[in-house]
Amino acid sequence: MTPTTIQLIGAALFAVAILHTFSTKFFERLAHTRPAHAGIWHLLGEVEVVFGFWALVLAVAMFSLEGPEVATQYIDSRNFTEPLFVFAIMVIAGTRPILQTASGFVQLIARLVPLPGSMGTYFIVMMFVPLLGSFITEPAAMTLAALILSERFFASGVSARFKYATLGVLFVNISIGGTLTPFAAPPVLMVAGKWGWDIQFMMSTFGWKAALAVAVNAVGITVFLRSELAKLAAPVQNQDRPPVPLGLVLVHLLFLVGVVVFAHHPPVFMGLFLFFLGVSHAYEHHQDRLILREGLLVAFFLAGLVVLGGQQQWWLQPVLMNMSSDAVFVGATLLTALTDNAALTYLGSLVEGLSDPFKYSLVAGAVTGGGLTIIANAPNPAGVAILRGHFKDGAVHPLGLLFAAIPPTLVAALAFRLL
Repeated sequence: MTPTTIQLIGAALFAVAILHTFSTKFFERLAHTRPAHAGIWHLLGEVEVVFGFWALVLAVAMFSLEGPEVATQYIDSRNFTEPLFVFAIMVIAGTRPILQTASGFVQLIARLVPLPGSMGTYFIVMMFVPLLGSFITEPAAMTLAALILSERFFASGVSARFKYATLGVLFVNISIGGTLTPFAAPPVLMVAGKWGWDIQFMMSTFGWKAALAVAVNAVGITVFLRSELAKLAAPVQNQDRPPVPLGLVLVHLLFLVGVVVFAHHPPVFMGLFLFFLGVSHAYEHHQDRLILREGLLVAFFLAGLVVLGGQQQWWLQPVLMNMSSDAVFVGATLLTALTDNAALTYLGSLVEGLSDPFKYSLVAGAVTGGGLTIIANAPNPAGVAILRGHFKDGAVHPLGLLFAAIPPTLVAALAFRLL
């Protein structure tokens, strides 16, 4: 296939956007050394803005070269359901009623784990919450885990080593922890309907292997950070935040479930979200600040990825389809670091006649590599948006995340290939 001019431009801009994600600290430094234009440098230093910014450049190029009608038609053809869903689920999952309920369950389970200091709570957050993502969806699980980690651990002055190691394992565990069901992990969702993968198939083929890898990673990171965790006091109930009434908790849970159930129907779940905003405003004294800014930034990031990603099929699909079922596992794992893993599995779903081993290897590789970079899995930008304020210069260094994610990624790879 001979690429068009726009496809070549799209591929070049995609490469530039990836390099940009590794360069956000450079723009933050420019903001301090060039105060006259600090605003634009701060904007370009926001990792969530990167793909949206370069998607805008692509749109301008399309308008200039192919005309408004073609450019508008292309943008209209993109599916923005996932960015909208992640925005809605992030804001609802990040409310005080949901967070207090999740924290309560984590504390309840942690009491059964006889570990000193905060080790029990940390272990449960790193194991239980990612597996919960198979039922409440991965973006919701990422939001809950990141908010609990932010309040209970990252705000306690832990080391940079602690933060990066935690982020690496969290991203990998979230990516594989959503594979117990066919609707929670975006890369699985892209193919489950077409390939006939129901919950029984997911549990027996992916789920138990993923659960074992999540447990091994959680144990490993807890042991690795045991010296710092043992020094942290066990978390206690914040007395400044009285318990939210049960009725209001149930209402919030119903909104959360409603958004999850209608995740493929934007008019429905966005309508529910607007009703939720009304309820949260009516009971402001039982709410913390809604994470609307963080949710919008993440949605902008994912929408930009959707627009730029639509121009990558011409080279991604041949690369994937020319691999054997054995090679595609490694190929999908590595390619996921460069593009959203759901995009890879979606391309696979377009090809007829794939063997069952090829299908398994493609999806297993896509979820295995979902923690290597910020763009590898849709929920990752949500975690970064919530936790990045605890990192130096307010930025998560991509290489730091990559190195931290390699060990848990290898555990996941072994689980999916050897078990």
